[in-house]
Amino acid sequence: MKFATAVAVVLLLAGPALGQQAKPADKSAAPADTVAQAYAALPEAERLAIQTDLIWSGDYVGTVDGDFGARSLAAVRAFQKRNGGQETGVLNAKERGQLRTAADRRRSAVGWRIIDEPASGVRLGIPAKLFPQQRSDGAGARWLSAKGEAQAETFRITAKGATLQSVYDAQRGAAQRKVTYSVIRPDFFVVSGDLGKRKFYVRAQERGGQVRGFSVTYDQRLASTYDPIVIAMAAAFQGFPAAAVAGPPPRRKVEYGSGVFVSADGHVATTRDLIEGCHLFNLAGYGPADLVADDKESGLALLRIYGVRDLKPLSLADSAPAGQVTLLGVADPSRQRGGGDTSAASARILPAEAGKPLGIEPAPVLGFAGAGAVDRGGHLVGIADVSVQVVAGTPPASASAARLIPAATLKVLLQARNVVPATAPSGNADAAKAAVVRVICLRK
Repeated sequence: MKFATAVAVVLLLAGPALGQQAKPADKSAAPADTVAQAYAALPEAERLAIQTDLIWSGDYVGTVDGDFGARSLAAVRAFQKRNGGQETGVLNAKERGQLRTAADRRRSAVGWRIIDEPASGVRLGIPAKLFPQQRSDGAGARWLSAKGEAQAETFRITAKGATLQSVYDAQRGAAQRKVTYSVIRPDFFVVSGDLGKRKFYVRAQERGGQVRGFSVTYDQRLASTYDPIVIAMAAAFQGFPAAAVAGPPPRRKVEYGSGVFVSADGHVATTRDLIEGCHLFNLAGYGPADLVADDKESGLALLRIYGVRDLKPLSLADSAPAGQVTLLGVADPSRQRGGGDTSAASARILPAEAGKPLGIEPAPVLGFAGAGAVDRGGHLVGIADVSVQVVAGTPPASASAARLIPAATLKVLLQARNVVPATAPSGNADAAKAAVVRVICLRK
């Protein structure tokens, strides 16, 4: 199988000549030590996710390794500048949501999915909507665009005498190729450039006497579409992926989310996904709580704390949620340097499509799972159901999606449990913050 390849502007796991130069520090940028501390406080999975999302937003051409050096910070500042923010180099909650939403849209638009290709044994990201045709043989698979103007291939070379160096030399010396970038390291190589009126990119790894890799070629006139796609494919590529672990990815031993007091008797509504697998629950500032309801159908959970007076629960809105709302939640400690303040974020409720729940845009930050969505009068219109971070690894695209469980659904759950909901309105969204609490899930 031929393996031709992709892009002059490419993601290289190694080094300096990536086609993107670090911009001079903006006057509004935060001090270097402050920036470093901000990123050091984030979980590795979140740092990897930010770099990955920056690739999809078109701002980052670099290694997805969680290391926020000059190139990563320049990408963050470029995103902030384009979206009218200060070029601090550190994303605030609103900007992180904007970045996540922008990346998710682009991944969805091309049908992005991570696959384990059995013939070659590689793990690769494939834009399925751009490559609707697939063929396979004993050495790999090939994906073709609808009109054949682009193709991607995986390969596995096991021939006697084949080494990373020999395959690298063959790729560099292939006829009619104009190599514009190439690099070889002990365990991988990259070769990219032009092939007539097409662009190509090849990446490969070696282990145990095998060379595995992938290639992409596409018409130069399609470069604006395929250049960032190839960068994302390079970031996702694993020639020798670890064996898949059965079951869902591991959850954090201590998970932080949000909840909303909905009764004067100490009932707190949150999302079921947050409390899954927990053996103990704590409400920050109040203490241990009991699990009253774990409703799989609605996606809601109901906790209760006893012996607390003067609570200020939120009343449930009568109208269906629509348009602009304010999300009230407690961001993960890593997002506020160990703090536990309740914060507010503007969001828009997306109309429900056939068979799909209400969406939230932009998706909330880590810690807002279970956050309350309130209207201008401080009425609770719904609970944010946000997929929770895993222990390690880059979260899948769907992990950053968010939906809204409407107040009407919560009202049904409360009635089924004979819980009397609050009736007095809080007055406005700012006053409603008093009803929001951090929910801490402890797993064994």
